[in-house]
Amino acid sequence: MSGWAAGPAEAVFREEWGRLLATLVRWVGDFDLAEEVAADAVAAAVERWPVDGVPDRPGAWLLTTARRRAVDILRRRQTYAAKLAVLKVEAERDEVARLAAPAEGAGPDVIGDDRLRLFFTCCHPALSAEARIALTLRYLAGLSTAQVARAFLVPEGTMAQRLVRAKQKIAAAGIPYRVPSATELPGRLPAVLSVVYVVFTEAYAASNGPALVRPELADEAIRLARILHRLLPAEAEVTGLLALLLLVDARREARVDANGDLVLLEDQDRSRWDAAEIAEGRTLLLAALRHRPPGAYALQAAIAAVHDEAPSAAETDWAQIVGLYDVLRATAPSPIVELNRAVAIAMAHGPAAGLALVDELAAGEVLDRFHPLHAARGRLLDRLGRPVEAAAAYRRAIELCGNEAERAFLLRCLAAAEARAAG
Repeated sequence: MSGWAAGPAEAVFREEWGRLLATLVRWVGDFDLAEEVAADAVAAAVERWPVDGVPDRPGAWLLTTARRRAVDILRRRQTYAAKLAVLKVEAERDEVARLAAPAEGAGPDVIGDDRLRLFFTCCHPALSAEARIALTLRYLAGLSTAQVARAFLVPEGTMAQRLVRAKQKIAAAGIPYRVPSATELPGRLPAVLSVVYVVFTEAYAASNGPALVRPELADEAIRLARILHRLLPAEAEVTGLLALLLLVDARREARVDANGDLVLLEDQDRSRWDAAEIAEGRTLLLAALRHRPPGAYALQAAIAAVHDEAPSAAETDWAQIVGLYDVLRATAPSPIVELNRAVAIAMAHGPAAGLALVDELAAGEVLDRFHPLHAARGRLLDRLGRPVEAAAAYRRAIELCGNEAERAFLLRCLAAAEARAAG
């Protein structure tokens, strides 16, 4: 793109892509055709806007341009005659809705429902977890195929094939392009939320690669969570998820030092935490906690809030965090929750109490290849003055860790433990 296109056109593309594609998929019933005409509309904007200026309603301009292009293509495809008729009817219906809506643009039935339909289509349980994430990043976050490939750390061609297979699965399985009914929604919403959560988790602590944090991926996860919250404001777990992401992301800048090295939570410069994100997250958390009983995302957000509100690591209310983990393990039990609870107990009641629980988890097979378990075990053994055992735990964590920044941190921990064992 030109320097101009990287400014206003790129910004509009990222903001409008999900809305544009969602409406086009509804109109033409074809992911590939919708993507083709959406891309053509963006290309036309790159060519014309520097000359004509950015229109007052760029999203409407893109949609009109894409619709005209779709009509041209469908006219040349006799087998698509029925879709052409549908396209004309849908476009006329949406134009009526737009004119009847307030001046700022189309009403929620035109834009909001389309984006929700696309969310639930991309996150249908018939698709693999990887396919759900890839489709959501491509078609709702507006990442290019190359950007999605970078998110998965695979070649662009590989990701392009995965996206094609996912779209073929949607067509072959007859996955409906619709929002689940009120009775279906509770069963389907968790899959949608989990996709956004997994994207953020990978951004917060990258599983592979040189950098610990992947800011661009974190931004996309938060943007997706904001979209869901705008579309489903009454859903407590949607609110809880957005609160959680903001409260954790607030610490992003302090998680690494100037050299990109990992900084543990207890050692972070809290003045670098984002106060605005913390304030917004706390407001959302209070709204989510009004729902009884609180959901898993709201509980995790409450734990994050306790950390964020502590003036220093020493003043962290670990007893409250343990209590919240007790509720979370009853609400959404998992080995990861048990590990995090064990670490919290170590902070509240001493490393011996925490190590006993971590050793129980280590004795099983579920977390044996989960490097944070071995890293946590090493740190607790270190605190108990057992450097030989700590070094062995660090070696196991290093063996399993794929992130270079984390590996470097663990190597430093190992060297220190070995030095203590030798001394």
